[in-house]
Amino acid sequence: MKQKTKLTGIIGFTFLIAGIVLLSGCVEEKQKENITQTNEHIELKIFHAGSLTEPLAEVEKDFEKQHKNIDVQREAAGSVATIKKITELHKDADVVASADAFLIPQMMYPNYSDFTIKFATNEIVIAYTNKSNHWNEINKDNWYQILRKDDVKFGFSNPNDDPCGYRSVMAMQLAEFKYNDSKIFDDLIERNTNIKADCQNLICMIVIPNSSQINPNTNKIMVRSLEMELISGLQSREIDYFFIYRSVAVQHKFSFVELPSEINLKDETKNEIYKRVKVKLADGKIQQGNAIIYGVTIPKNAQHKKEATEFVKLLLSEDGRKIFENLGQPPVSPAVVDNISNVPEGLKEFVVEK
Repeated sequence: MKQKTKLTGIIGFTFLIAGIVLLSGCVEEKQKENITQTNEHIELKIFHAGSLTEPLAEVEKDFEKQHKNIDVQREAAGSVATIKKITELHKDADVVASADAFLIPQMMYPNYSDFTIKFATNEIVIAYTNKSNHWNEINKDNWYQILRKDDVKFGFSNPNDDPCGYRSVMAMQLAEFKYNDSKIFDDLIERNTNIKADCQNLICMIVIPNSSQINPNTNKIMVRSLEMELISGLQSREIDYFFIYRSVAVQHKFSFVELPSEINLKDETKNEIYKRVKVKLADGKIQQGNAIIYGVTIPKNAQHKKEATEFVKLLLSEDGRKIFENLGQPPVSPAVVDNISNVPEGLKEFVVEK
């Protein structure tokens, strides 16, 4: 009887050990499976304004250090063209960042997005180098007279593709009010392109033809789809000056003319002045003068919404704001959202609704 009991105990202990080994193997396999899932390679697609190239490159570096399995793939273009990639070309993107926050609701609501986070500001300046003609004469009071000179060529981006483009022509029209000179827009723009302005009762509508019909006088003006494309034109002395965001001028170490607040589209308290100018694009959409504000959203068809939320979280965090400050672009802190109920939970602590 004792021997049988002893044998039974040995058999039971053997089964217990086997069970533990089997269970350990299952746990180990489950852990491996979880690790595999965690380390799944993800390509996170970011479509963004060209003027965000430098700060988002820095955000990308920090993000990829924190998320080893994620490869951030950024694609820059003018903000209008950027959004059309989604709404007209039906490309997939996980994050969309626009130089004009108002384009997101205008072009993406309700089918492609349902919230906009306003996260940064900027201003229009005129960039140049010490090889530009009359560089040592130009200032905030005479810049339009310098640009009028026969030996000066300047550039701006295509208003149909890029907010910096329609903001540039807005600035030149606003200059007429500021300097009490009704010929600034005529001399700089109408005489050298097919872009026209109709002003009545101190309200102006600038009409942009189809891109193929803008027809710039290439001896005087360079127009490119993306404001970043004008940089090489300045560096190679194809142009002497170009209208650009202050942050881009700072990042590329260009000299620049700081325009008065009534012109530079920086000061939110001057919105009533800015609103005196509107731009009608070739597609019929009308952009109204407003202080420059950048916006970001996560499209409804984003393939990686969780990871996109983490990227935007870093963008809005203290570390993200420091990146923008260091690169000459003031962040909005806290960021502002139009509809907080539609914002992903992970982002709500970084925004306020206004």
